[in-house]
Amino acid sequence: IEDDKFVVITGPNGGGKSTLAKIIMGIEKPDSGAILFEGKDITQMSVTDRANAGISFAFQQPVRFKGVQVLDLIRLAARKKLSVADACEYLSEVGLCAKDYINREVNASLSGGELKRIEIATVLARGTKLSVFDEPEAGIDLWSFQNLIRVFENMRENTKGSILIISHQERILEIADEIVVISDGAVAKHGPKEENLPKILGTLLAKVADLHGVPSGAYNIRENGKAVSRNTTANIDIVSREDGSGIDVHVRPGTKNESVHIPVILSQTGFTELVNNDFYIGEGADVT
Repeated sequence: IEDDKFVVITGPNGGGKSTLAKIIMGIEKPDSGAILFEGKDITQMSVTDRANAGISFAFQQPVRFKGVQVLDLIRLAARKKLSVADACEYLSEVGLCAKDYINREVNASLSGGELKRIEIATVLARGTKLSVFDEPEAGIDLWSFQNLIRVFENMRENTKGSILIISHQERILEIADEIVVISDGAVAKHGPKEENLPKILGTLLAKVADLHGVPSGAYNIRENGKAVSRNTTANIDIVSREDGSGIDVHVRPGTKNESVHIPVILSQTGFTELVNNDFYIGEGADVT
């Protein structure tokens, strides 16, 4: 990963994306090979040593800390006793009203979207050379996701250091400088976004007879039991169920002239799968 690059890793579920992220941070150990950071072999370094060397990691599900206030967490990340005003600046950067959050505990009273943004604020406070985010869109609602996109757009423009994100979301892929596709534990594609994004989406959709091109609205593409790509809009949200039994599609009231595509691609013989998808259509909505 080159300096100051925004790189997104995508690919089918189970392909090794999150495992790679955890290996970079030292949470898991590789069976072979080496990890080089700024020319130094860090393969055997501990998580703490990697953090000290300049790597940050944000989990799919941020950790809650009962009894720890947001201010304390940001100060720990910054490794110095920031003033309240300085700590509030980091919260403002991720779209949170600082006065409403700075003295709150990092516990179950915070929503998934709030926790995600607080975690990103701690990453900003650390100011490391490499920031790794493992599926930051996981488990948050549509409105939090829209805010999350804006945060990453700002990070891309203003943050010094490289950013590596694991994601299926087209909205996040569109921000990238480079896209890496991982499948079955190997790199299948790697190159500039302008080159790779159309190929990724086009290849998938070409397998479906009536979708020879990228849909303009929301969509969820599933292939052989694995989610491979998803896009939401300001008015249509697609959320995976935690138990893996299907997806929930939420259409905002009054939504007009938008579409939802949920193609399922089966290219393996003898494959059996049962999923249940529910649609929640707001009053006055008219979508196809």
